[in-house]
Formats: sequence, structure tokens, C-alpha cells
Amino acid sequence: MKSLQKTFRELLRYPSAVLGVTIIGGLLILSVYAIISIPYKEAIRLWRGGEGIWYKNPKMAAPEWTNWFRSKKLPKTIHLSTLDGSASKEVTLDSKGNKQIEMTFSFDYPYDAFPQELTLFFTSKYAEKQPYASISWVTPEGKSVRVADFAAENAEAYYFSQDAKLQRRLKGVFPNIALFMSEPSEVKANQVPAKGAYQLKISGITFEKDSDLDAEFVIYGQVYGLAGTDHLRRNLGIALLWGTPIALSFGLIAALGTTVTSMIIAACGVWFGGWIDELIQRITEVNMVLPFLPILIMVGAFYSRSLWVILAVTVIFSIFGSSIKSLRSTFLQIKESPYIEAARAYGAGSGRIIFSYLTPRLIPLLIPGLVAAIPGYVFLEASLAFLGLGDPVLPTWGKILNDAASNGALYKGLYYWVLEPSALLMLAGLAFAFLGFSLDRIFNPRLRGM
Repeated sequence: MKSLQKTFRELLRYPSAVLGVTIIGGLLILSVYAIISIPYKEAIRLWRGGEGIWYKNPKMAAPEWTNWFRSKKLPKTIHLSTLDGSASKEVTLDSKGNKQIEMTFSFDYPYDAFPQELTLFFTSKYAEKQPYASISWVTPEGKSVRVADFAAENAEAYYFSQDAKLQRRLKGVFPNIALFMSEPSEVKANQVPAKGAYQLKISGITFEKDSDLDAEFVIYGQVYGLAGTDHLRRNLGIALLWGTPIALSFGLIAALGTTVTSMIIAACGVWFGGWIDELIQRITEVNMVLPFLPILIMVGAFYSRSLWVILAVTVIFSIFGSSIKSLRSTFLQIKESPYIEAARAYGAGSGRIIFSYLTPRLIPLLIPGLVAAIPGYVFLEASLAFLGLGDPVLPTWGKILNDAASNGALYKGLYYWVLEPSALLMLAGLAFAFLGFSLDRIFNPRLRGM
């Protein structure tokens, strides 16, 4: 305990160590928050659900905070529904018992750009004959524009941009633009929407006793949430949050498993010597010439892309690395120490000597290397995911980068899609590097003056 307190006091002398510990602490808090707020199964369901779950979100929308740096504010998504009371619905019965339904979707539009798309989602209830809906649009000036008339099936979606008749009535201009212009005409350069209060009105009629009609109206904006969305309308915040515990777990388990196992194997080889030491050295030499990354790519391509399989292969091939050679040379010196001879004299067994006398001497020297090795494994997992060989189920930082590259994010100017996971990767790498270098100075007196 005293040793830990002394080490902590030494760390406080290095600003880089304090910064590294602060960043790591923040990433750990983010990991705990992700696990508590979004349970594992829910995160997988959301990430793999695609547009069926995220139908209310715009496609490839930048984060909302980007509006802080724009002179022209991009629109946020507006969602109105008669099911949750955000839109009004009035029902009257005629003499035949049919329902006359009037739905009104009222909203203010204060933005300087046009929305991505306009979509209506109908939920109707009927036995044989569908309800009939007539849709109209009312501008801030009070002008009414006829949109469409059709029989509404259950769970039907009406996309304004896909209605060729509506576009012809709007003089060939896309509905998401024309409906927000004072006068639908040919779009001019730097065209801006008319700001004000708009209304979408739906007049419906049912033809059966228990028939009913409801609707959701979504005006898809160009910005969304804290992290934005991808090509499947998914909230990137899910993958950014859950990518944190996945990356830290992968890096920590791989670094800890590799470092500790290599140390034990090197100690066993030195202590027992003979054919055991020779076998360990030959395996190490063969492993050092094997191409590590291509082997991982082959495992992911031909066997399994499971994170745990990749982690196991990573640890197995990293155990017999060049570190065993340097550890062996150090253990050879420790083996000749007087206290080792004293332990052998009073009859200590091989296991006790290896785990109580040999390996503890190297633990302080291995801690800085262990901490510094974590970001290497974090980047390894992200690299495999970026190449399309990561776990297909888990939402990770590398998976975000893979999707961004596949959908041309940089060519489309969607820089947030690349910069957000890249920034988290850089933060994690820098944090562990700062902490590792500071620990190296503390445990290695020769570096303190550097």
C-alpha cells in the first residue's frame, strides 16, 4: 500500500501523467455510463436494427452542435404524431356511422436550409375497406397546396419525394424544397426557405364501424443529436459510447494477458532450463518471423470475426514475441542472486521460486510496458474492424470508420463521421502513452533526468 501511495505521489509530479490519468478516468466513466444506460442486448438490437428502428432519424445528418459554427442554421428533425398527442385529431360521425377524421400537424420552421425529406407514416385499422385520406399543405402565408389523395393501408409510408404527380404540380421542384418556398418555381442559387408556421392537414374518412386512421409526420432535418447519424439513420452515439468499453477491454485484456504470460513463460524457461528453455526459444524465433497482421486477417476472413476469437489469437501470437528474449536475459541474472540460492537451500519448490522470487522482481519494470501496450491493441482492433474483419455484431469505433469509408463520408463532406471515432482513438492512445512514459520514468531511475 505504501508503495502504491509513493508511486501515485510520483505520478503527480508529471503533468503528462495527470493528463493521461484524467483522460483514462473519463473514458472509464464513459464506459460505465454506456453499460448502465444502454444494456448490451439493447445496444446490439439498436445497432443491428437499421432503418426499421431509426425511421424517425435523418440519413447522414451532422451533429446538432455543428450549428454553433454556422451562420446559416441547418434544420433539426421534427416529428409529429396523432398517436402521442403532438398533432391534433378530431373525429366526427356522419349519418351512416362513418368517421370523418381531421388531423392537423402544426410546426414552426425557423431554419435557413431545407429539410432532407418529408414522410408520412399511416396506421390504419379496417376489416376490408381502407380509410381514404386527402392531404394538403398550408404555408405561413395561408396558401394551401394539394399534396395527395389515396386509400391508406395499414402501416403505409408516403414519401413526398417519390410522388411524381406532386412534383409535377410543384413545377418539377422537389417537394422538400418547393413546399418551403413562397412561390414554387425553379430553385435559384442560395435559395432559402420561407420561415414561419406551417401546417399539414389530413382529411380522412372511414367506411366501417370500427375503422380508424392515425398518422406520424416526420420532417427529416440535416442535423441530429450529439454524434449525428449514418447511412442507415443509426445514431452514431450508440457506437461511440459502446466502442469505449469494447476498445478498453480488448486493449487491457490483450496487454495484460500477453505481458503476464510472457513473463511466466520466460521465468519457467530460465528456471528449468534444458529442453524446456530450448523449446521456448525456438517457438519464439519462429513466431517472430511470422506475419502477425496477415494471420489475423486470415482468421477473420476464413474462420471467425468474433471479438473473442480475434482476442485469443492476438494473445497467443503476442506471447512468444521478442519480449521473451529480453525477459530471459533479465531472469538469468536474477537466477544467480544470493536470495535465490538461499531459497533453494531451505527447500523452496520450483513453483514458489518462480512466482514468489523471480517474477515479482520484474513486475515494476513491466508495468510501464503493459500500460504503453494497451493503445497498440486498441488500434489493432479498430484496424481490423476498419478492414471489415471486426466483429459484425458489436458497435465499435473501427466499425464506424469502416461504414464511413464504404459510404464515401469524406467525399460527401461528412467529416464528423470520421473525426469522432478517430478523436476517441487518438485520446485513448495519447492517454495510455502519457501514463506509460511517466511510469517508465518512475520505475526506471535512469530516465528521471530526461
